[in-house]
Amino acid sequence: MASMASIGVLKVPPSSLSLSSTSSSLSNQSRRISLKRLAFSSSSLSGDKICSEAVAAGGRRSSTSNERRPVTVSPKAVSDSRNSQTCLDPEASRSVLGIILGGGAGTRLYPLTKKRAKPAVPLGANYRLIDIPVSNCLNSNISKIYVLTQFNSASLNRHLSRAYASNMAGYKNEGFVEVLAAQQSPENPNWFQGRIMKSVVSVLSCTMLDGTADAVRQYLWLFEEHNVLEFLVLAGDHLYRMDYERFIQAHRETDADITVAALPMDEKRATAFGLMKIDEEGRIIEFSEKPKGEQLKAMKVDTTILGLDDERAKEMPYIASMGIYVISKDVMLNLLRDKFPGANDFGSEVIPGATSIGMRVQAYLYDGYWEDIGTIEAFYNANLGITKKPIPDFSFYDRSSPIYTQPRYLPPSKMLDADVTDSVIGEGCVIKNCKIHHSVVGLRSCISEGAIIEDTLLMGADYYETDADRRFLAAKGSVPIGIGKNSHIKRAIIDKNARIGDNIINSNSVQEAARETDGYFIKSGIVTVIKDALIPTGTII
Repeated sequence: MASMASIGVLKVPPSSLSLSSTSSSLSNQSRRISLKRLAFSSSSLSGDKICSEAVAAGGRRSSTSNERRPVTVSPKAVSDSRNSQTCLDPEASRSVLGIILGGGAGTRLYPLTKKRAKPAVPLGANYRLIDIPVSNCLNSNISKIYVLTQFNSASLNRHLSRAYASNMAGYKNEGFVEVLAAQQSPENPNWFQGRIMKSVVSVLSCTMLDGTADAVRQYLWLFEEHNVLEFLVLAGDHLYRMDYERFIQAHRETDADITVAALPMDEKRATAFGLMKIDEEGRIIEFSEKPKGEQLKAMKVDTTILGLDDERAKEMPYIASMGIYVISKDVMLNLLRDKFPGANDFGSEVIPGATSIGMRVQAYLYDGYWEDIGTIEAFYNANLGITKKPIPDFSFYDRSSPIYTQPRYLPPSKMLDADVTDSVIGEGCVIKNCKIHHSVVGLRSCISEGAIIEDTLLMGADYYETDADRRFLAAKGSVPIGIGKNSHIKRAIIDKNARIGDNIINSNSVQEAARETDGYFIKSGIVTVIKDALIPTGTII
């Protein structure tokens, strides 16, 4: 059983200092030192990154130039090797703008997205999905970050302002994390456009607008005001830990117009992804969406080009796009405004289009844990994956690359005669004489005597109820927030502020059910209790 550490103070890396030597032998040289200070939980990490060899300023060529300098591609230049060193000049904090795409209505994650944007969905007891890409940015010295969304953005905006707004300011530091909601203007009278998909969930019928490129296009006027070299385009619903500085360095060293993060794949998983084919320099020359049979075999590549060893390259002969891109600023403006003004999606339209007109689109191999949390089942598995022994799928305990979130200043969790195994417990929980196995228990969770929680994600609560509140609820026959006495919950997701009565039992016999009026859904055999729902005492799900 692991207990989550309390969340501490975040200090974004300050602006770099230029130190000039007074020695005559170094009179015309300078060294740029980037001081990176992080404070997390009760411990702190600090250190200096010193660039021993500066890259010539203004090294980026214009996208319209026909001249290309010779390109030498090494595994370090195109892969996320932990042995590689980064030395960006200009540094990422001044030269890169992060753009996180919040996605559409999140209908595949419904009902978790009923009252919140997809990036605001709770994760791993203490966090939210948006904390992953934001933390990756901050750990990579990228402190100018926009988050684009158009659905239920209130909770996302509230979380970001509480988590990061007060920590992003400082002398000579222009860092920010800001939400950009869909808007209308004289130039763009429509909302974000894209692939229109109808989705019916119980009595809900909605139109999902999922146009990643169109969302960026409508804010190009704002993005181009920033004096940066590249845009880093990220998704808001992926779980992974990545050093974007290496990603950006590979983009610059290979003289690319666009660099696409690629995941190595075996044949079994490859059919579910959009695959890419590369040449001997790691340049992308072909795309194929979820190929099968002979089309799949035709997409095999030599992944040793991207840094895999011979044995692993045989196991993983395919590469899939992660939906993460570094795009040079002038290239982005040219593609979205001039070349493909009607394109709505990066992955299926803009990136293949850039390849077709001769732009250098480079692959960058990321060979680590990555999960697209787009469905209830994927979300459930990703959360329970952090309880895995001996090494979890994704660890929140990496001291060198912490995951930041809103500091809540909650008390430690209290467990009274509880049997807790293979589980993660968030802050401020009260757990009484119950059994918890292979589960994630979110902050402020209250679990009563005799309850059994197995293979379950409890998201917890937004607030505590007082003893007076509980007595009042009991007097009128209602149910307090939390899990009631002697309830048996298995293979379930319990959203925030849910009121689960006594003697509740959920079975594994039903795979799919939409019972929104009763307070829950069942998808892929996983029971999801809706936020603020009440499940009366004695209910059998």
